[in-house]
Amino acid sequence: MLNNDLETASLERIVPDELTSGEATGSETLRLHLDRYRYASSNLVPGTLLDMACGVGYGTALLATNPVTTRALGVDISSASVEYARTRYKSVNVTFLCADAINFCSETRFANIVSLETIEHVDEPQRLFAHLVSLLNPGGRLIASVPITPSVDANPHHKSNFTATRFRRMGAQHHLRYLDSMLQVQKFNPIAVARRREARSVDLRHNLPLFYFRNPSHLALRLWSTIRDGFVNKYLTVVWER
Repeated sequence: MLNNDLETASLERIVPDELTSGEATGSETLRLHLDRYRYASSNLVPGTLLDMACGVGYGTALLATNPVTTRALGVDISSASVEYARTRYKSVNVTFLCADAINFCSETRFANIVSLETIEHVDEPQRLFAHLVSLLNPGGRLIASVPITPSVDANPHHKSNFTATRFRRMGAQHHLRYLDSMLQVQKFNPIAVARRREARSVDLRHNLPLFYFRNPSHLALRLWSTIRDGFVNKYLTVVWER
């Protein structure tokens, strides 16, 4: 049974069984997320796995089907999501835990850490990145993704904008070896977004003109991104090795 606390209309909560087909913020977003998880799965090394900010657990379940994964742990800050994951994606080698990403502790390190669309949500992205590295085995792999087109203006849940260069540099700063990356491009209809026609667009930032008035640098970023790429969102998933 669906937990009402899941807030399935939120941009930050993807529940596959509840999405509207044919919408950029619905089934199209799920497709991109699943592609990221499949890409991550293809880059795993044998051993344990941590899926940080796992949401309702569909990605953790996917990663756990890889034969090289001995045990998978999905962690999310939302108790409603974890409760749903434990019911919907229950498996013998998958565990779900409710915890804050920054404060999560483990007695053992992990062979693989996957954290997709997480780092842009925190006030201190460098601190979270460093924490993830500290949880990784030597020789282990960290696989993470962020938007690399502006997102802070439209999405009030996002705290930082990233470029591909800035994101890759985070790995280098923590002495991780860059292995590979995947770029995804998602077109969107600006009119549908502005008019909030889609089910999951309800919590897009309200009064965007006022936000731009108070934060002109974000308006400049948006204009430059639109001139350069058009109406698209870009996402980068990077594989590093410790």
